[in-house]
Amino acid sequence: MTARHIFDVDDLSPEEIGLVLDLSEDSQRPPIMGGLTAGLIFEKPSTRTRNSMEVAVAQLGGHPVAMQGPEVGLGSRESAADVGRVLGSYHSVIAARVLRHETLVELASSSAAPVVNLLCDRAHPLQALADLLTLRQVWGSFEGRTLAWVGDGNNVCGSLTRAAAAVGLEIRVCSPPAYRLESEVTPAPSVSFHSDPREAVAGVDAVATDVWVSMGDESEAEARRFAFAGFTVDSALMALAKPEAVFLHCLPVHRGEEVTAEVIDGPASRAWEQARNRLHTSRGVLRFVHGDRGESS
Repeated sequence: MTARHIFDVDDLSPEEIGLVLDLSEDSQRPPIMGGLTAGLIFEKPSTRTRNSMEVAVAQLGGHPVAMQGPEVGLGSRESAADVGRVLGSYHSVIAARVLRHETLVELASSSAAPVVNLLCDRAHPLQALADLLTLRQVWGSFEGRTLAWVGDGNNVCGSLTRAAAAVGLEIRVCSPPAYRLESEVTPAPSVSFHSDPREAVAGVDAVATDVWVSMGDESEAEARRFAFAGFTVDSALMALAKPEAVFLHCLPVHRGEEVTAEVIDGPASRAWEQARNRLHTSRGVLRFVHGDRGESS
């Protein structure tokens, strides 16, 4: 990965995705960030993203410097390009959780350090990698496996769909018509779109979902709950999947809306493994952007 580039799972080849997953699981490799620092920008609040990235930097021997949106003032106090120019001269990597994808583009346009997309309105790449890592740990490989996404065609869905298609995992995306995945997602033979959750889930190896009302969509809460009626992942829906099927959720969870408590807290749930793997994939991504390609140490 070169400077002036945004790390996103969309830009990785299937082999590179596999490498990042391998780096994520290899806890025996020596620290790669000794004496280096990481500038972490959070325009949106975070639990898993901030904790996992800060801990990952520390585990790799570096020092994280976390900044909240108001203290940086991207686009208001100063331009994102100016912030990128300055922070890129301090840090070996900038990682940003932002409101708009364009902010990442501006940051990367002038930064001497690579920019990692921690989340934007279009994508959530580290979550997609954590999802793939979780599924690989369960299955061993993606060959012949099928995943159903039931819910909002949001940024989490978009990244997971693109990542799944890249590694050959069949994915069925099921959303109400007004909340389908945007057309920017590159069509692939392994991706299909559905409007009936029962049809989408029938015979799959995994079922994934996310909250109906994401951060920033609170004004649409009532309309969204009405539109997503019938899209709750409950035991009856999971019963249509394969008997050994697993359930994924990126968290936070609203029990009783997108999923019932008996599913998220039940034996099929891998949500907590996903959350734990956010730390491992953060570490794997940091290794990757710092040039670790898995050679023996």
